[in-house]
Amino acid sequence: MIAGAGASRPEPDEAEVRRVVATALEEDLRYGPDATTEATVPAMATATADLTPRVPGVVAGVPVAVAVFEAVLGPRGRDWEVVSACSDGTRLAAGAPALVVRGRVRGLLTAERTALNLLCHLSGVASATAEWVAAVAGTGCAIRDSRKTLPGLRALQKYAVRCGGGLNHRLGLGDAVLIKDNHVLAAGSVTEALRAARLHAAGLPCEVEVDEVDQLVEALEAGADEVLLDNFTPAGCARAVRMRDELSPKTRLEASGGLTLDRAHAYAASGVDYLAVGALTHSAVSLDLGMDLHART
Repeated sequence: MIAGAGASRPEPDEAEVRRVVATALEEDLRYGPDATTEATVPAMATATADLTPRVPGVVAGVPVAVAVFEAVLGPRGRDWEVVSACSDGTRLAAGAPALVVRGRVRGLLTAERTALNLLCHLSGVASATAEWVAAVAGTGCAIRDSRKTLPGLRALQKYAVRCGGGLNHRLGLGDAVLIKDNHVLAAGSVTEALRAARLHAAGLPCEVEVDEVDQLVEALEAGADEVLLDNFTPAGCARAVRMRDELSPKTRLEASGGLTLDRAHAYAASGVDYLAVGALTHSAVSLDLGMDLHART
């Protein structure tokens, strides 16, 4: 799952969507139905609802929001319908609807906050990713995420990264090897850690984290599939690229640690293959979307 994972952007996994939606709705409804809505909205009232960004951004999670409405209102076509829906990965201007649905007002309002929570968060991840992708445009370097995700939301957050134009790193601990400093300490050396990993996990790609040149040379001479350059400067990354080209041309290089958006291009221009940006998922600011009702009948 290491190299280039997430280059395509399939729809989010339906089972994951159902699981997340069920968990989110259970939080909202564990103490009973929506008391405010049931008290104030006639049972048969219908309306159209627009889910609209208040600021520009890249939208992700429209199918997830639809799944929330479906969980509350039932199958589409009976009591509600999707009037229009933009594709995930679309960059919308403020005020351009991401999703328009029509149905019973009680159901729409019951689903509103859960749908918006997920749509706003995933769109925030996609929008942040798109900023990083734009910052490195023209360099040939790709933006990748990490396992620094919110518990229970990893699959959807990584989907949102793809919507923003980024690539996925590992999905879990078992689909790739990533040898970090503590692993090296436990094994005795970079070479020994790589040898043990290849013996135990034959067939899995192996990446080694290094924070000094001696470790880099050791990883390259051992033929690591990838090397993660931890807290290297742009100049240090450029030197690492030259060493890679000489010692192990097939090894891919990833810069990580201390990266900021304003320095992204400098790192990418060093010739590394990837920038690892944990902030895409662990620090993404939600995109501000709201739901507005109209045409109530």
